[in-house]
Amino acid sequence: MKVAFISGTSIVNPTQFSGWTVRSVETKHGAVTFKSHGDHVLLNRHGPGAPLPPHMINHRANLRALADLGFQDVVSLNSVGSLKPGLPPGTLVSCADYVGLQQGPATFFDDELKGGAPGIDNTLIPRIVAALAPEFTVHTGKIYVQTRGPRFETKAEIRIIKDWGDVVGMTAAHEADLCRELGLRYNSLAIVDNYANGLEGTEIDFAKFKDLVKSNQAKVDRLFVRLLEILE
Repeated sequence: MKVAFISGTSIVNPTQFSGWTVRSVETKHGAVTFKSHGDHVLLNRHGPGAPLPPHMINHRANLRALADLGFQDVVSLNSVGSLKPGLPPGTLVSCADYVGLQQGPATFFDDELKGGAPGIDNTLIPRIVAALAPEFTVHTGKIYVQTRGPRFETKAEIRIIKDWGDVVGMTAAHEADLCRELGLRYNSLAIVDNYANGLEGTEIDFAKFKDLVKSNQAKVDRLFVRLLEILE
């Protein structure tokens, strides 16, 4: 099945992608480097080199490249913080909607009075969730709250947005907006790497966050193995 995967820095380490072909394409929004194998491509949203911080990611180039390559189905894996005590680190979720009020949405319509109807398609999620069980449980129908980054949210900000959704991140709303404008079907998967700042008495910083991401690496590696089997 022809599927494009988008992920973050968690895809740098897994050995299952070491034999994939590295390719680059030019788009009107910039160059994009990705890995390909058969009908699949794997794109690191943060770029191929030193990872770009979330607010510097060239989402328009990334999604334009996938559209130009003929993909229609996109499966995205995001790292998120939990806004709910019942979604602890290590939990897998799929988001069905999102809040992106902190900054304007990413768009291809710079010079037109036009815009895509926002939303997340999740056309592949029922198939993925069913096939992953019982090895993985995916909590579906969650709400993603996007903030700008690159810093984490303050405790006061978390107290406000914890009633807006279930998880918080810095990238998925932009990707979903652009996919809708291009006619791509966006499918959301996310792994909870941390409780949001102040939730459950936690403190968050980048050093602690990196340690939490490392603790989930084996689960992410195995998840990608299964996704490739399910969507072959």
